[in-house]
Amino acid sequence: VQVVESGGGLVQPGGSLRLSCAASGIILGRNTIGWYRQAPEKQRELVAAIFPSGSTNYADSVKGRFTISRDIRKNTVALQMNSLKPNDTAVYYCKLPIGSVSYWGQGTQVTVSS
Repeated sequence: VQVVESGGGLVQPGGSLRLSCAASGIILGRNTIGWYRQAPEKQRELVAAIFPSGSTNYADSVKGRFTISRDIRKNTVALQMNSLKPNDTAVYYCKLPIGSVSYWGQGTQVTVSS
């Protein structure tokens, strides 16, 4: 299983970005997918998750601004990030847990700065 994130970049405060998580060798819709982020000198934290049922969960800090969604046809999971703030700056990772093993991508950098 290989997990790949994309879509990061530099954006001004108040702007938007859309991240995408793709995985080879597995159908994402049948698994829980989590988006995490890690800022410099901080621990990695859960940002959003989507479950096989389609239900979602968000960190309080991103509720109302971020949306996680699944594209069954493309076999991807997206994280739509709106109203971005400087403290959203971090490397964003996609996590795919399968049994006792968690598969992570290489991460994509999101920088929010004017």
